[in-house]
Amino acid sequence: MLTVHPQYITDTAGKKLVILPANEFNSIMEELKELEDVRLFDEAKKEDDGERILFSDYLKNRKNKND
Repeated sequence: MLTVHPQYITDTAGKKLVILPANEFNSIMEELKELEDVRLFDEAKKEDDGERILFSDYLKNRKNKND
């Protein structure tokens, strides 16, 4: 579990801001990237129809499309 030590301040307009140490902010950003990867994987898995082709066939098809 991620442990954070936020500090709260209010700017001159009365808007509340949160300040985190850089290493904690970076850890949060890494966790968010991982969560996004999981979400994308889950989405791709739902769309998987089970069809597979050989990599060599993929390369041939790609080359033919570019000609």
